[in-house]
Amino acid sequence: MICELIIANKRSGKMWDVTNSTTTVSYTTERTGSPGKLTFTVIKGGDLDFLEGDIVRFSVDGTLVFYGWVFTKSKDRWGLIEVTCYDRIRYLKANASYAFYGQTADQIIAQIAADRQIATSVLASTGYQIPSLVETDQSCLDIIQGVLETTLLNTGTIYVLYDDGNGLALSRPEDMQYPVMVGDKSLLTDYTYKTDIDEQTYNSIKLVRPNEETGRADVVVVEDSANIGQWGLLQLYQQVDGDVNTAQMTEQAKATLAYYNRRMRTLKVQSLGIVGVRAGGMIRMKVQGLGDINLDQWVLLEKVTHTFENDVHTMEFETLEI
Repeated sequence: MICELIIANKRSGKMWDVTNSTTTVSYTTERTGSPGKLTFTVIKGGDLDFLEGDIVRFSVDGTLVFYGWVFTKSKDRWGLIEVTCYDRIRYLKANASYAFYGQTADQIIAQIAADRQIATSVLASTGYQIPSLVETDQSCLDIIQGVLETTLLNTGTIYVLYDDGNGLALSRPEDMQYPVMVGDKSLLTDYTYKTDIDEQTYNSIKLVRPNEETGRADVVVVEDSANIGQWGLLQLYQQVDGDVNTAQMTEQAKATLAYYNRRMRTLKVQSLGIVGVRAGGMIRMKVQGLGDINLDQWVLLEKVTHTFENDVHTMEFETLEI
């Protein structure tokens, strides 16, 4: 394994290869709500000189793992500098106000990125046109995540926003499958398996739409009576835009119920590292005797942390929807 960690000073144009001055590099991605994050500790030496906003590039065996910018530095009396870097998604934390009408998620992302002067890569076409969306003084990242959630609840399709090193990218998890197996006798070193109906399980969906003509709210409820009898009433209440008609509300409620009406299975895994694996992608897992199931399928990666230390690459990841 050959690692390369480069810091580039934007003011002077000078670059430093600090690979040999760094003992541990950690890289974390999450499927929703957070930018890619790279942390490392470098020994201050020679003419090394960099500031917040300077560029950091990390590669392994010639494959780009991270490209981003320095956001935090701290140095102790012994000259050890702890550095935290983020990718382009960090710049989506800025607040803004928007009104969108009849636009798809990829079109909205492209517009927000252009406004924030953030480069884009390949944005998958999501197809579904959101009737209307008005947001005031919200973070751009929250706006985008809301748009992707609306697309999911109306189409049943998950889309993942991430930085591929060239710009913001949008893909389906099915298009980010990694050709490796993790499980019994294959890279796996440890795991924790949990089942619950506590956090993201709903067996009743209630959608409410304001009606200016009647002065009352129009309501659509779709539920699973069998699971209500088993688990009790677990209801998700959501307001929808006034431009959505009753038929669209019903289809959205059905799609939402289909997604949330299940017992959640989550798996936290420790394994040997695989270069390129990131949150939002899918990986094949095979573990016999995993609680109530024998796991042999593709799983969705919610959070992935790579650690590179003393020429050893390990990985921890969390999965959903097993």
